[in-house]
Amino acid sequence: MSDMQTLLAVPTQSHTHPIVLVAGGTGGHVFPAEALASELRTRGYTLALFTDRRGEAYGGELGNLTTHRIRAGRVTSGGILGRVKGVLDLAMGGMQSRGLLTRLKPSVVVGFGGYASVPTMLAATSLGVPTVIHEQNAFLGRANRLLAPRVSAIATSFDNVVGIKSADRAKTVLTGNPVRPGIRSLRDNAYPALAGDGPIYLLVTGGSQGATIFSDVVPAAFDRLPDDMRRRLRVSQQCRPEDIERVRAAYAGTDIRVDLASFFGDMPERLLNAHLVICRSGASTVAELTTAGRPAILVPYPHAMDDHQTMNARAIEAQGGAICVPQLDFTPETLAARLKLLFAQPQQLTRMAEKAHASGHRDAAANLAILVAGLLSGSNGKSGSHDTEKAA
Repeated sequence: MSDMQTLLAVPTQSHTHPIVLVAGGTGGHVFPAEALASELRTRGYTLALFTDRRGEAYGGELGNLTTHRIRAGRVTSGGILGRVKGVLDLAMGGMQSRGLLTRLKPSVVVGFGGYASVPTMLAATSLGVPTVIHEQNAFLGRANRLLAPRVSAIATSFDNVVGIKSADRAKTVLTGNPVRPGIRSLRDNAYPALAGDGPIYLLVTGGSQGATIFSDVVPAAFDRLPDDMRRRLRVSQQCRPEDIERVRAAYAGTDIRVDLASFFGDMPERLLNAHLVICRSGASTVAELTTAGRPAILVPYPHAMDDHQTMNARAIEAQGGAICVPQLDFTPETLAARLKLLFAQPQQLTRMAEKAHASGHRDAAANLAILVAGLLSGSNGKSGSHDTEKAA
């Protein structure tokens, strides 16, 4: 057992002060906090959660933590009145956080991005508490850009994250972005190589509620494929509830076997069987694809903050694990042309799967916990994190 693993396994008396996790907002920020909480609690660490008003809805591991709700607000959007309110909320949240942190005396504070993390992380750095921020995307988010020069360590999900200043590179550690246990279990399953005339399993997903662009483009693209290729398709397509009937009508009369739903409860199984995935490129989606090692056509959501989905997609494309198609270029004609090439050259899909798998991080939650434990001990945790990744 390495020194870092020992730190995780047996918390020492000096580590009895809580580790504070700071999360709020979207699932992309919240899920890594949930995964880290589970990882640390199984090893006996005491945890507390700082969040904004949206934290009232948390279940799972975060729902079991002692929770402190902090005021937070955006200062970069809205009109003048909205920005003034954001500044006041930030100041109030900072004072709340400083008082609570002074009382709790945490050993480490870990932030997961988003404006909800800013007041507490600023208070923690001002008090000299060891701090970590976790960045899920290939582009450093606005909150994390503000915090990066002040924190003790920066955990990243990609090898290269745009927006980290050269002065902060030395404290940057690649940990990966945690995924659901069901997806993590796919890590050791080989890619189901596409047979010459066998069925082609396609998974089309736009997030928790699908994406209308896929409902518009994908059936029309399939209609442009050769008859023999189209007959081989086995499609699982996630649609927005209001789109399902018209998508069903688009497939009616074709010889394509299709399963439509607004939510798939068995997503790990569908991802396991997929020869190709067509999807958005949010941080959690990309982490799941690379953990499982499945090739993808990624269509970034064009209105994502700072266009971070394009950065995510380009990062995986550069590794050879995906094809990035901007939404403006995602038409039935261009998609059909790409599918024809891929299905006619199945070895290219296999290579993409291998490259995607090489970009994945099975033990991201453990790596993040090792980094936190390193700060508890006065170590930076880098060696343990990278050693774990090479083994994965």
